[in-house]
Amino acid sequence: MSIYDFSVKAIDGSEIKLEKYRGKALLIVNVASRCGFTPQYEGLEKIYRKYQEKGFLVLAFPCNQFGAQEPGTEEEIKQFCETNYQVSFPLFGKINVNGSQAHPLFEYLKKANPGILGTEAIKWNFTKFLVDKTGKVVKRFAPMEKPESLENAVCEIL
Repeated sequence: MSIYDFSVKAIDGSEIKLEKYRGKALLIVNVASRCGFTPQYEGLEKIYRKYQEKGFLVLAFPCNQFGAQEPGTEEEIKQFCETNYQVSFPLFGKINVNGSQAHPLFEYLKKANPGILGTEAIKWNFTKFLVDKTGKVVKRFAPMEKPESLENAVCEIL
């Protein structure tokens, strides 16, 4: 099994097979619009624009599981991201990342690269998973790690 075996819903409701991203380096992030880490959208957009032509994508998955910090509809989330942060990387439909309703993609990511002390649960919004061009989950970054600090890790897999 790999990330390419999963399908997800885009922010517009269309079904996307992650197979579409085979051969790309990915940063998969659970995001929220009303979080103290929300300004990281700016850094995510910068790193995306800087390395997009080299085969790098940010995939953002809104999640309302942490402090109810993503209460809006998909349309509201899309509007917020475009208006406030000029987000141009792919946004997806709202999902759960923990618990019995967790999206299978995030179950896979958590097992492939557990957090501190081997815990799998995602602790908060803006947890980031770096996936190489072969689909291997190579690193997990904590919410407080700013996108700018990931640049070396991104360059290593490009």
